Amino acid sequence: MTGLAHRSALERLYARAPINDMFSSRLTLPAEGVSRIEFDVHPQHFHAAGAAHGTIYFKMLDDAAFYAVNSLVSDVFILTTAFNLHMERPVPAGPLVAEGRFVSGRRRLYVGESTLTTADGEEVARGTGTFMRSKIALADLDGYRRQDQHEKDVGA
Repeated sequence: MTGLAHRSALERLYARAPINDMFSSRLTLPAEGVSRIEFDVHPQHFHAAGAAHGTIYFKMLDDAAFYAVNSLVSDVFILTTAFNLHMERPVPAGPLVAEGRFVSGRRRLYVGESTLTTADGEEVARGTGTFMRSKIALADLDGYRRQDQHEKDVGA
C-alpha cells in the first residue's frame, strides 16, 4: 500500500490500538510525513496537583512524531528508539492537538518531531524522536488491513 491508502490504513491501526481505549483521541494523516492527533484531557489524566500527567505529553507527542514518520514507511511498523520531551507548561482539562512531522532519515533510522498545543494555539510541549524499522510487516497487523481484506485472508 502507498499514499492515501497507506495513510488511511495507519489511521485504522491507530484507532484499533488497545492503548487508545484509555485516551479519547483521533489521528489524521493529511499528507505524507505529517500527522495530527486531537485529544481530550479529562480529570482522570491529572497528577495530584490538578494538571495533565506527563504520560499525556509523551503519548501525544510520541504518537504524532511516530505516525508522521511511519506514513513514509509502507512495508513495516517502526519503533521508537529514543524520545526527547520538553514540557513547557501545565495542561488543564480540555482539547489538545499534537502535530508531527518527518524530519530526516533513510533505510533504517528516522527522526520525527512534534508539538502539543491547546485549542487556542498555545504551545505546551514539544518533542523529537528517533525511530527504526522493525521486522513487523504492516500487512500482518489486523488494524492495518481493511476488515473485508482480513476476512478474505482468513476465509471468513
